[in-house]
Amino acid sequence: MSDIIHEDAWQQLKAFTHARIALGRTGTAVPLQEQLHFRMAHALARDAVHTPLQTHLLAEALAPLKLPLLQLHSQAGSREEYLQHPDMGRKLSLPSAALLQQHTTGTTDIALMVGDGLSAIAVQQHAPALLHTLVPLLRNQGFTLSPLAIIEQARVGISDETAYLLKARLALLLIGERPGLSAADSLGVYMTYNPRPGLTDEARNCISNIRPAGLPPAEAAHKIHYLVQQAFLRQLTGVQLKDNYPSAALPEK
Repeated sequence: MSDIIHEDAWQQLKAFTHARIALGRTGTAVPLQEQLHFRMAHALARDAVHTPLQTHLLAEALAPLKLPLLQLHSQAGSREEYLQHPDMGRKLSLPSAALLQQHTTGTTDIALMVGDGLSAIAVQQHAPALLHTLVPLLRNQGFTLSPLAIIEQARVGISDETAYLLKARLALLLIGERPGLSAADSLGVYMTYNPRPGLTDEARNCISNIRPAGLPPAEAAHKIHYLVQQAFLRQLTGVQLKDNYPSAALPEK
């Protein structure tokens, strides 16, 4: 077997992406180093799915925002149940729904939520930085905010019921995205105007790949702020709300 590694013609493109391209070859096989990188990426993706959210550490990181925190849970009682029955992750447990009803005193503009999703690692690492930029922007704009809900075993659809019970005009959910072989720490943000149970994905806007190697959290916060303003101006989200955020408006670095 040849021990000479033949580089791929796309080698120079690797500088612009974390995707697994231009792997090269040794004979007819992928080089050993690339095989090991693949196995490591696969292990990181599995860890991202199964690692539990450290809610106490997340609460400590979010404490400077001075928002009341609500600890909620979906109907999935375990990680195994969450993965095997996706619908259970889209609905609040009965105790969590009752807790929300106790904390609802009137309408609010935005329901802020953080859910573990399929990568609690992404939430743990990137949600605090995003919210520390976003919350002051929203407050300065005059938006009223609900208590910050931390939801375990959550899927995107749970934001509709949560925001509805909080009597919010807009649902804003930060959630860990499904990990891939080039990114196990990708955070997504979903926003829905006039949230209520039964909505489907075309009613939402999504900003994905929020991480230092993708869309940095601080830049994502400004993009979200723009979309929130547009959602309230036009009173809608989803396929009718286009992301026309001007790149020239990004904050200077």
